Amino acid sequence: MSSEAFKQQFCNWLEAMHLQFAQVQNVGELATELAVFKDGTLLMNIMLITLADWQHVQAQMWQLTVDKAILLRERGTRCVIVWEDYWLKNPAIVQSRLNAMLGKSQKIPARLTQVRRIDQADAADFLQTNHLNGSVSAKSRYGLFLPKRYFRVIGNDFQFDDEADELLVAVATFSAPRVFQRVEGPFRSFEMVRFASLLHTNVSGGLDKLLTAFTREKNPDDLMTYADLEWSEGAGYAKLGFARISQTAPMTFILDLKNMTRHAKTADLDPNATISVQNAGSIKFVKTLAKHATDA
Repeated sequence: MSSEAFKQQFCNWLEAMHLQFAQVQNVGELATELAVFKDGTLLMNIMLITLADWQHVQAQMWQLTVDKAILLRERGTRCVIVWEDYWLKNPAIVQSRLNAMLGKSQKIPARLTQVRRIDQADAADFLQTNHLNGSVSAKSRYGLFLPKRYFRVIGNDFQFDDEADELLVAVATFSAPRVFQRVEGPFRSFEMVRFASLLHTNVSGGLDKLLTAFTREKNPDDLMTYADLEWSEGAGYAKLGFARISQTAPMTFILDLKNMTRHAKTADLDPNATISVQNAGSIKFVKTLAKHATDA
């Protein structure tokens, strides 16, 4: 797909969602910036990064793009950065995340769900289908399940197996603890590695319910996670009691153009079918927790 075809395909999707849009004219900038409207109300700005444009741009222009996205958010405008390779490889996940931000997802109340541990295979399958960055290894994995008796809250146009006994609607995975020795005793810090909801759903209160279950079982002293700056400033984490600690610099990846997969290393890749790309960096969040009794 050419870069123009990517942009046209994205605009076609917006039209299919009955959204209006207008290109923001930015002379000499890397991104193609679209202002997205509904009935005259600005919903968000979306910055499209084509691979062709990326290959002909200087690094400082990428930083200008990231800085502008952050500035727009600070001024109250939602803004996301969408790369061509992510759109080509995982269009359904990109569309699902945008739909959630646009309020067009199937809403499921977390209070109707049940939380329990799941195995590595089920977690990996879910995350590969529903998380933009796929699955990675984790020590602990938790899932939210909607019992069949509550399938009635799901709209008739939402496609799923309505003959099943339950529906897995969200997954969170966590690292093993890092233990620090302090005067008052060992300090146990965990990382939430992945969180994802089922495609095209918004599980209201889902992350909070998963975090509560993990905290009760593992009794962490603190819990750390990261917000992807291409998508947000992590406001959802702040609402759950996480504090912004630091901002990480953009990371460089090797993009395999044959399958649109990003790699941290170049091993076993055809150098004639790869380019170097960067992400926008991330924000580190930490939630400090009091000790919780395991029988709470």
